[in-house]
Amino acid sequence: MPVARVVVDVMLKPEILDPQGQAVQRALPRLGFEGIADVRQGKRFELEVEGPVDDAALARIHEIAETFLANTVIEDFSVKVEAGEGADVAAVKAES
Repeated sequence: MPVARVVVDVMLKPEILDPQGQAVQRALPRLGFEGIADVRQGKRFELEVEGPVDDAALARIHEIAETFLANTVIEDFSVKVEAGEGADVAAVKAES
């Protein structure tokens, strides 16, 4: 059975303070990396989906992201299908 990879990226909303990203940003110049204006830390989930990634599968993945992978009060998420075997949809992006 074909398997497709669907990626869910979760990031803090822009108005939410990101202490981890700020810590990385402050450390970069000390490590010799200049010119980075901002750093935001996030999470990436890769889901291997059996069968075609159709509208129903994407709706199910969107529901998983919204109820389990992301805290939608403080986080946004996007869903995209990576091109590959079983990926009927080459690239789909659904914002929360």
